[in-house]
Amino acid sequence: MQKIKAVVFILFISLNTHAQNWEVNLLNDINPQHPSSSFWQKTSSSTYAVSVGVPATQLLVGFIKKDKKLQHQGWQTIGGLAINTLVTQGLKYTIKRDRPYEQYPLLINPYTIETDKSFPSGHTSTAFSVATSLSMQYKKWYVVVPAYAWASSVGYSRLYLGEHYPTDVLAGAAIGAGSAWLSQYLNKKLFTKKTH
Repeated sequence: MQKIKAVVFILFISLNTHAQNWEVNLLNDINPQHPSSSFWQKTSSSTYAVSVGVPATQLLVGFIKKDKKLQHQGWQTIGGLAINTLVTQGLKYTIKRDRPYEQYPLLINPYTIETDKSFPSGHTSTAFSVATSLSMQYKKWYVVVPAYAWASSVGYSRLYLGEHYPTDVLAGAAIGAGSAWLSQYLNKKLFTKKTH
């Protein structure tokens, strides 16, 4: 029985090490020694400006034009961002994963040192929340494609700048998209008038 436990323990450790290695190796391939690209820095820093600007514009134009639908869309976008922030920050403080440059200081080169935890990526989750909200509200290719291209670029920028692991970014994308979907679902359930 002791031998079986030892084999299971060794197998568990080797699988975890292997799983982590693919992620670190991929991040090392993306993250340059000196992540100084102003394009990726600006892409990353655009996240919060866009996430404030989109719902603010929806609400402002909606109130100016007295367009209830546009106002509703603005509040729905804000709802998605609120859900996203609660989930993302809750996971960061629950999981407490160190940033990759803290765990692998000789391998990963950060653009800047951030003080919060790594999992999930808040920039990515925020970008995907906005992109998904816009894509559900305006189901046109010329909205959907640029919205998701921008959100994906934000996710990539977080890897390039050495701030997150790939799984942080993937989880962020899923949380952001799910938050926007949940906001739309709750808005329909709570605020759409019944026709019967």
